[in-house]
Amino acid sequence: MTSGTLATSALSLGAAAIWGAGDFSGGIATKRAAVFRVVAGAHACGLILMLALAWATAEPMPPHSSLIWGAIAGITGAFGIAALYKGLAIGRMGVVAPVASVITAILPVLFGFRTEGMPGRLQLVGFSLAVVSIWLIARPENEIDSHRGLGLAILAGIMFGLFLVSGKQAGQSGVFWPLVAARTASTLLMLTIMAFSPRDPRPLRPAFVPILLSGLCDSGANALFIAATRHGRLDVAAVLSSLYPASTVILARMLLKERISRLQTIGIAGALISVALISAR
Repeated sequence: MTSGTLATSALSLGAAAIWGAGDFSGGIATKRAAVFRVVAGAHACGLILMLALAWATAEPMPPHSSLIWGAIAGITGAFGIAALYKGLAIGRMGVVAPVASVITAILPVLFGFRTEGMPGRLQLVGFSLAVVSIWLIARPENEIDSHRGLGLAILAGIMFGLFLVSGKQAGQSGVFWPLVAARTASTLLMLTIMAFSPRDPRPLRPAFVPILLSGLCDSGANALFIAATRHGRLDVAAVLSSLYPASTVILARMLLKERISRLQTIGIAGALISVALISAR
């Protein structure tokens, strides 16, 4: 394993763990407030965090092309998060999040194959095992509402895939400033949608803490993902980052008492094996 592959794997897995926690928090918040208010608040928190990190690290301002790609990533990511959070709110977290992650990985992997060439055989086996593992984690077991939110999960996966590809392009010249552009674009988009949407009568205070946690986790994971793509291949970073449902499922089990089935347990074990295969060079 090269140092670049090790760094990419570690950063991507860190992004997956934090993304999963952010999605859990976002799903909780969306049960208490309208989804666009949740995303707008979360992304505003993320914008403040990215501005602070850009200033603290004295990162140079990247070229305009990176900022434009960052804005594209922000817009696609905002629609993806809105779809995911709504799906998490109306469906089972242990189903919606994994299905979204399977779809998320497809586009970046195909893009990576085209732009960076085919990976090694072990990595291809790891990619296949990761997708199967995520699907096992997603597989419902005779639950009446198991398909609720599935369409939103698919939409979220497509938007997230576009976000990962755009984030790779945006991150070629920096990490934090492209994410500032992303969070600025997504926050403005959500505020615009809110202005033309029916007013949510529910108070925002009960959702404030999960919104804050969601915004900080999501933006922090985005930074880790972009850093991962700067060290190695997009497809490796995308597939390992797409293992974030394991974190969501575990948190749902611990805090919401959602049961983890035998197939989901097998899927989590398979995901761990896939990490070793994908990280090998």
